[in-house]
Order: sequence, then structure tokens, then C-alpha cells
Amino acid sequence: MTPLKIYDTYTREIRPFEPVNAPFVGIYVCGPTVYGHPHLGHARGPVVFDVLHRFLVHKGYKVRFVRNVTDVGHLVNDADEGEDKIAKKAKVEQLEPMEIAQFYTDSYHNMLLSMNVKPASIEPRASGHIIEQIEMIKTIIDKGFAYESNGSVYFDVLSYSKSHDYGKLSGRVIEDLIAGAGNEARELEGQDEKKNANDFALWKKAGPEHIMQWPSPWSNGFPGWHIECSAMSRKYLGDTFDIHGGGMDLLFPHHESEIAQSMACTGHQPARYWMHHNMITVNGQKMAKSLNNGISIDEFFSGNHHLLEKAYSPMTLKFFILQAHYRGTLDFSNTALQASEKGLNRLLTAEDTLQSIKTGNSSDIHIGELAQKLENALNEDLNTPILIAELFDVVTKINQLASGQLNISESDLSELRKLYSTYVFDILGLKKESEASSEKIQGVMQLLIDLRQEAKQDKNYALSDTIRKKLSEIGIELKDGKEGTSFTIN
Repeated sequence: MTPLKIYDTYTREIRPFEPVNAPFVGIYVCGPTVYGHPHLGHARGPVVFDVLHRFLVHKGYKVRFVRNVTDVGHLVNDADEGEDKIAKKAKVEQLEPMEIAQFYTDSYHNMLLSMNVKPASIEPRASGHIIEQIEMIKTIIDKGFAYESNGSVYFDVLSYSKSHDYGKLSGRVIEDLIAGAGNEARELEGQDEKKNANDFALWKKAGPEHIMQWPSPWSNGFPGWHIECSAMSRKYLGDTFDIHGGGMDLLFPHHESEIAQSMACTGHQPARYWMHHNMITVNGQKMAKSLNNGISIDEFFSGNHHLLEKAYSPMTLKFFILQAHYRGTLDFSNTALQASEKGLNRLLTAEDTLQSIKTGNSSDIHIGELAQKLENALNEDLNTPILIAELFDVVTKINQLASGQLNISESDLSELRKLYSTYVFDILGLKKESEASSEKIQGVMQLLIDLRQEAKQDKNYALSDTIRKKLSEIGIELKDGKEGTSFTIN
């Protein structure tokens, strides 16, 4: 079996994949902070790591795939001051924080379902692992790499840097970080508690107005954002596991801090390989509220956004993402999406063509060579664009077989059908639109249910009642219950 090679962000080189404990593979991917509906940028990571997951299973590995949900501790500016993102949303919506977390976790799951992304083996929540985080913080303090200040606990970056290379993952130099921090940073809320402006919170003391807080040896408070992933990955995958994944936007400070915490606590790098996917841009620009170019997944599937010429299906989005290498930027445009739509249709049509090909006594197709080319593409750092190009070459051969320009034996045709199905459906995780139609209905209905729920939260009962009434008129009944809103089609 040809080995998989992965670009490791930490060493900045492509390395052969060698699991800690083959055939078992442990993967940890940073999941969403659940305080809003997923947008276009949230789709890339799940698709990239879903292909990795599927390909490793195809190669015979037994994969434990862990993707967390951050439902506490992620502050509004990603640093150590300001409100918790979920608590802030809860105040605005006048709901419990866990209601907000559950509502938007469900929204995230709906996106994954619509795009045929495999569920995680384990999906831990930060709020469910407070004990593990506290115990890890205690160990880091005992080893001299953290200190308590006014009920909060901070990681001591300078102390750690005397014996470790803080900044290696992201390419930051500790001296530059210190110089860049300056005295201005100390004027920010909570910075005067720190020995150094680059120190980051492991535990924050909560003020009386803070909704989410837990008892600890230092104060009633809440965990820092970074310690959550260190504690949860360690609990479910051990002190050292195989692959840690996430977006490039998490390189610093999140993943850099994860490495520091784990090294301080266990003396080991938490992951053997660090994989980072690049961002999605919109017409060459980063998605930002100020540019009014953020597109939610619901808007993408409904076409209800000023940048969209039409609605696009979940499979079109998935195929669009797969046409770029995960480490390269991916630029959204209607032209690119419509090209992806045509390319996807070409792949799916070829699968139907395969069923009608007539066989002969000889073969002009070498199945082993085709299989090796397809596998080689993904073995080279999960190169999905090359894989898709090879699949289009296979499509050309399929069409030549159908037209009688090439011959194939019955046994080879059976193998070709199996090979094509394996890569298009099992590994890339694509679906025929007809198979996805029921999930489209589910997605549209969830959008309407979400809109109705938001209308009720805004006390816009007229809109809420109109949605229910209009659906009822076309034979769809909404049912409100303790578990949320469901629907039946009469």
C-alpha cells in the first residue's frame, strides 16, 4: 500500500504518515463556536477533513475522529477580555446560553448532514469537560508554567520559552511578540493581572454578571478558550495522537497555545501532524461584516443573498471546495460555482453511463493503473484537484466505452464500477442530487423553522404565524414540542 504523505505545518514539510498506534488513527479537529448560523467559510474544514477521514478508512485504518463544540470560554475578541460570545448572544436573545449553544449546534449539524459529511466519532463540548480542564491547569501550575492572579490563572509564556520553542507552529518569534505587545496591551481589561501581555488565560474569574461560571480552586469562573481543546483531545485521544486539524486562522494564538499547554503538562507534542486548511474568499476579498460579503449556508442554499445569482445545492458547494487543494485559497464567485455545477453533473452522469455499457471478451482498460493514479493523487497531501482531474480522465474512458470506441470485459467493468463508486461516493462523499433531494427538503424546512423561531424571539408573531399558515396551505404541518419544532408532510 502506497503511504499517505501529509504537509505538517509544524515542521513545514510533507512527511509520510506514520500513526502512533497503527492501524488505529486519532484525529482532532477544532469545531465551531456555536453562537451563530454557519457561513460559507465554515464549510471548508468539515469537507476537507471528511475526505481525510474517509480516505484513511479506505486505506484500512480504524479512525477515531474527534471534533469539539466550543460552547463556553471563547471571548468576543479571541483574547482574554470582553464577553463570552455565547453569553453575549444569549443576553441579546433573552435565552439561556445553553439554548443558544444547542440551537446553533443543530444548525451546524444540518449543514454537515446536507453536505454528506460523516458524523464525528466523538463530539465533546467544552462545558462538559470543566473538570478535565481544571485538572490540566493544576498540573501546568505545579510544573511552574502558569500562575494565579486575582482569581484568574495565566500561562507564563516567558517561563515556558526558556526551555521550549513558543511560536514555532505559527512562525512567531517570542522576542517580536514581546516587543509588539507594548504597554498599550496592558491597558486592556484584565491585562494588568498578567506578568506579560503575551500570557494567555487558562482560567478567568467571573464577575457576578457573567452567566456561565463554575467553581474552581482559584475562583468561580470559566476556562480559557485554548485549554478546552488541549483537555478534550487528551481525554479522548491520549497525550500524543496522530493528526490535529483546523483552519489557518487558528494557527495563532489557538493552536500555538494548545501546543504550549500540552508540552507544559505532559512533556509531549499533542499531535504528530498539524494540518491546516486555507480560507474561502469572496471575489478576492476576505469575508467581513464591513464588506457585507458574508454568505450564510442557508443563504447559499436558498440563493437569498445579493452576491448570489442563484441557489446552489450542497453537493455543488462540496464539489467546489474539493476542486481546490486544501492548503490553497478558495475564491467564491458565481462563475466558479456554475462551473462546479457542470463538473459535478459530468461525474454523476458518468456513473449512470457505467450501468449501460456492454461488455466484450477483451479489455482496453487497465483497472489497476486507474486505481493507482486515483490513490496516488490523495496520497500526495490529499490532492483532491488532481484526483478530480484523474476522475475526469476516467469519465472520458467511460464515454468511449459507451460509444464502442473502447472495449471492456465483464469482470473489468465490474471492477471499474466499484472503483468509480468508491472514489466519487465513498471517499469524496458526493451524492446524486436525487439522493440528496430529501435532505434538501430537510434543509429548507430547517431554514423555515429557524426563521420562524427567530421571528418568535423578536416577538414578530405575525411573521411566525404566517410561516405556519403558508406551510399548512401546501400540506406541511409544523409541530412544536419540548424537543423543538418538527414537521409532517400530508
